[in-house]
Amino acid sequence: MLRVHRCVRPAGLKSLSANAVATSAFTPIARWLSTSQTVSAHARFAQWIDATTGKLNTSGLETKWKARWAEIKALEKQQMRADPSSSTELTAEDIERLFYVLVMFPYPSGVLHMGHVRVYTISDTISRFYKMSGKHVIHPMGWDAFGLPAENAAIERGIAPDAWTASNIDIMKEQLARILADFDWDRELATCDPSYYKWTQYIFTRLFEHGMVYRKEAVVNWDPIDQTVLANEQVDRNGRSWRSGAVVEQRKLNQWFAKITDYADDLLRDLESLDWPEHVKSMQTSWIGRSEGAEFAFALDPPTPHSEARSISVFTSRPDTLFGVSYLAIAADHPLVSSAHLPKDRAEEVLQYAQQVSATQAAGSDRTQSTRTGVFTGLYAKHPLDPSRLVPVYVAGYVLSGYGTGAVMGVPAHDVRDYEFSQANGLSVLPPVVEPKPASDVQSLEMPVFTGEGMLRRIPENGPYGGMSSAQAAMEIIKAAAERGVGKNAVNYRLRDWLLSRQRYWGAPVPIIHCPSCGAVPVPESDLPVQLPSGIEISGRGGSPLARATEWVNCKCPKCSGAAKRDTDTLDTFVDSSWYFLRYTDPHNTRQPFDALRASAAMPVDIYIGGVEHAILHLLYSRFISKFLWRTKSFGYQAVESLGTVSEAVKDAIRKRERGSAVNGEPFKRLLTQGMVHGLTYKDPSTGRFLKPDEVAADRDSGELRIKLTNELPAKSYEKMSKSKYNGVDPNETVDKFGADATRLHMLYLAPPQDTLEWDTQSIVGMQRWINRVGRLVDSACDTPPTQSIGMTLDSRQQWGKEARETFRQTNIAIQRATEALTGTFAFNTAIAALIELSNYLGTVADRKHPTFAHGLMCLIKMLSPMAPSVGEELWEIVQKSGYPQMTASHCAAENGAEAASVFAERWPKVDETALKQQNVTIVVQVNGKVRFRLEDVEADQSQEDLIQAASEHAQAKKWLFDLGSGKQRAIRKVIHVPNKIINIII
Repeated sequence: MLRVHRCVRPAGLKSLSANAVATSAFTPIARWLSTSQTVSAHARFAQWIDATTGKLNTSGLETKWKARWAEIKALEKQQMRADPSSSTELTAEDIERLFYVLVMFPYPSGVLHMGHVRVYTISDTISRFYKMSGKHVIHPMGWDAFGLPAENAAIERGIAPDAWTASNIDIMKEQLARILADFDWDRELATCDPSYYKWTQYIFTRLFEHGMVYRKEAVVNWDPIDQTVLANEQVDRNGRSWRSGAVVEQRKLNQWFAKITDYADDLLRDLESLDWPEHVKSMQTSWIGRSEGAEFAFALDPPTPHSEARSISVFTSRPDTLFGVSYLAIAADHPLVSSAHLPKDRAEEVLQYAQQVSATQAAGSDRTQSTRTGVFTGLYAKHPLDPSRLVPVYVAGYVLSGYGTGAVMGVPAHDVRDYEFSQANGLSVLPPVVEPKPASDVQSLEMPVFTGEGMLRRIPENGPYGGMSSAQAAMEIIKAAAERGVGKNAVNYRLRDWLLSRQRYWGAPVPIIHCPSCGAVPVPESDLPVQLPSGIEISGRGGSPLARATEWVNCKCPKCSGAAKRDTDTLDTFVDSSWYFLRYTDPHNTRQPFDALRASAAMPVDIYIGGVEHAILHLLYSRFISKFLWRTKSFGYQAVESLGTVSEAVKDAIRKRERGSAVNGEPFKRLLTQGMVHGLTYKDPSTGRFLKPDEVAADRDSGELRIKLTNELPAKSYEKMSKSKYNGVDPNETVDKFGADATRLHMLYLAPPQDTLEWDTQSIVGMQRWINRVGRLVDSACDTPPTQSIGMTLDSRQQWGKEARETFRQTNIAIQRATEALTGTFAFNTAIAALIELSNYLGTVADRKHPTFAHGLMCLIKMLSPMAPSVGEELWEIVQKSGYPQMTASHCAAENGAEAASVFAERWPKVDETALKQQNVTIVVQVNGKVRFRLEDVEADQSQEDLIQAASEHAQAKKWLFDLGSGKQRAIRKVIHVPNKIINIII
């Protein structure tokens, strides 16, 4: 039975961070902090500000609180070890309070860039907010550590990739600490650790056992000099290898594939259940590319002697245009493109053209020209419903074997691409077979191609289908083809099966043994992990490095014990990242990838945060693997339903969590994709050369930046940060200069997370100044602490003065705006703007002893803290040690009302809806549309009649609303009333 520590979090799911201790459970820690970390009664925020320069001692402040958080964490662990009796079973309430915040784990390059700072600041702010909202937050971190970059770095530096990776992880962990990121390091994992990739291999074997992975020949990019397979990204636009410069060849190798296409319908349908950005869902929808249509068989004439190539199967989404087919086009690597099938007089030319097309496609070059090029194969095929018609067969550059059947029917009259191809290759074109509705003269169309649906023309080519609508004709044509055995309804997907194999060293070895007698046999679970052999020379040449590890490769078959060989491919790194979010829920499990109950209690991830560049492949593969594991009952309600050791209440909570979020094993309930961080870039206007920062300087007189060498004004723009553009910003330098808190606030304030952020370090000074202003506000407030809490006076708020009521209103407006930003829009800039406005207002309050001011100040500190942790902690400690009473009302009280050891043990302030209503307003009075006077300090929400009466009694009323001769009020023809703002009286 799963046991949990009730005073902390569910075991295996515990998420209490080093700076978020629940005082209700850890009052000894709170008491220790109150005594051993005593702050002088005269301690003020000003002690951190240099009196001469006004600069905040950020290093000292951050060092103090990082040490304090570490002490709290250590004491937490110590108490857990010393008090095992505090454990109890996982409850439904534990599950209901779980909140899983996940940030996409990074590749350990050893260097944090500003993009990392942005995404981790966002993640950390959300995590801290939900902790203060009473949630048991899971906020883990790990490393996507396998992959080609580490292997290449090892080759260049002459070191082992595992050593290089481990060193980088240490560096990046320290960098994450510098930006005050609060991750649960007890859950840390690295995909290159055997304890992790053992289970990656296990999941592969599960896929194998369920028939979801298979091996087949596939075309790959082959470097003939380095003798290795290249990814598409390693082939330049000229079709040459990025390393050797050799022209890349297309070769067929046996590769492992996952049958993701079996899940295509689920992957498409379930997108609608997800709270994801619409553009991401659109990208996934487009990538899956579902098309409904028909598949037709065109029999070759004359037939080839080979039974496997006697007809060409084509998919079309427009079966109504079948009688307009002028040619068939097949892919360059179609099975018919072979000397065994092609006429002898055409074979050489066709094969040569096919090789050129394959090289062009491998290079990822602009395929505009390839849509027009083609070559006649010398083959003909019979029309499925009119066998007397022979259709020529071409190899065309625009046809890909990975889409549909690798063959399409060319209908130039109804497809622009087909029309261009027919013109470029001198093909005769059949007349249009479909015309717009209502029927019109086809010759009057603006274009020679009609691509829409309409009515089939009454022409001989259409036979009995003339006069039918496109939809009706499509159904009848498919029906007729099915009766003759030459066609059927079909659904096609752009999505292809997932190629898993990589001929590289630094990856999880494919856990398959190849036996001459038994075939491909999965490695038994007891023999996992299949570890990477050490001492292998990695040169990037000569094919898979694992193939040279003879002792490692040669093994015994698990089935027959005969001589066999290990598979020498490694798995695509997307496999590693397709399930890591599940491992985080139970990272130290040595018996299985994760415990079903623990994973089910936490999944799906409540909010997933990462770059939009992963909007397709990573998310798609993660959804596939998660759905597979859910469907095979590795986690989810069905996985725990039959467990007799789990209470019905817990099962109900898991069912509720599952049904209340996503369906069918979706891994990520909500997705937040952040945009790129761009840096200011300078260019020479004459040459376009990127300029280094030291090549420009400010003009002494004008202050304008000019190129030192020429005195010209440089061209300035914001572009993606890059070393080649000299516009990168080192996060360490920024933190050193401005502090982590100001850096975080600035990063959140510059732009909403979905937008591209234009990084400007000059304006970060504004955040430093605001922090100092808030600090001075707290210091001055501590000189006049209130005598009672807000909770003691809420019932008598009608007796508050005007200032107190407005202070309470302004505080609740800020709470409402900040809460909405952190739960709904994620517009952190709006949240910060609300806090700035609140701090500015509090600075004008005269009566600082009134509890509404204390309430506003403490709410301000709490709401600031998730975004600026060390500043928030320091301000909280100051007000707590300076005579401020603990808030006992539910608006922003700690869980037990006791003095909190950390601001993050406090509850996030709640909105008092009744306080949002403005008590007194100023009404602008217009007469005939022109502003004449104002009604100051009038009660809000007054009726139109009452405002007219008040206006008529105003001192200015006689001049504008009364006849000066008779003294009588002028007749009112119309009134336009904007509540609480304007009343326009038309006389």
